[in-house]
Amino acid sequence: MNSKGWEKYFTERDKEHYKLVGKKEPNGFGDKPALVLIDIYYSVLGLKREPIFDSMETWPGSTGLEGWEAVDKTAELLKVARENNIPVIHVKGMHNEIKPWIHRKSRPTNLSDDIRKKGFEIVDEVKPIAGELVIEKSAPSAFQGTPLTFQLVSMGIDTVICCGETTSGCIRASVVDGATYRFKMGVVEECVFDRTESTHWINLYDLNQKYSDVVMLDYTKEYFKKIGAKAKVNA
Repeated sequence: MNSKGWEKYFTERDKEHYKLVGKKEPNGFGDKPALVLIDIYYSVLGLKREPIFDSMETWPGSTGLEGWEAVDKTAELLKVARENNIPVIHVKGMHNEIKPWIHRKSRPTNLSDDIRKKGFEIVDEVKPIAGELVIEKSAPSAFQGTPLTFQLVSMGIDTVICCGETTSGCIRASVVDGATYRFKMGVVEECVFDRTESTHWINLYDLNQKYSDVVMLDYTKEYFKKIGAKAKVNA
C-alpha cells in the first residue's frame, strides 16, 4: 500500500511503539471517489526545474526538484482519473491583499508583477480543463471557508484522494478536515511534496495512522480504473 519511507526517521522508541500499534491494514476507499489537487502552482515549484536551493533564490517557498517529480506523478494519475470519469477538483490559495494565515514576514522580492502573477498559476502539467472545478481558499485546509464540502456532497462523493503540497501544511490540514467531515481520505505517496524531508515523511506516517490511507500511485491508478469499469457496466 505504501513504502513506509517514514521508518528511517523513527527513534528506537518509535520503532517499538510502531510494532505495538502501527496500522496493519488500510481503512479502505468507497465507490465514489474524487481527485483533489491542492496548491500545485509555480511559486512553490519555480518556473524552471532546478534543485531546491537554486530555486529558492527566486522563489523562497520552492520545493525544488522533489516537487516537480511529484507533479509528474500527479499528471499520470490525473490522466487516469480523466479517462475514468473520476471528478477532479483543483484547489489553490487566494492571492489578494487579505492577511494570509502564515504569521511570518514576507521576504523582499525583486520579481516583476507579471512574474509574481505567473507564480499564482496552476502549473501546465496539471492545469484544469473544461468542466473541472477550481476553488480558491484563504486558509491551509481546502475545506475551510470554501464550497468544497458542498460540491463533494452534491456529487455523492464518499472518498477524497489528495495530491499536492505541502504534506505537513495544506495537505495535512485538508486531510484532517476531510476525515472530520467523514469522507474516506487518501493521500498518494508519490504525489505529495514538502520543503523538508523529515516533515514530509513524519506527516505521511501520522496521516496514515490517524486520518487517511497513504497509498502508492500504481494502487490509486488501479482503484480509479476499477471505479471507471464498474461505472461502464452499470451505465
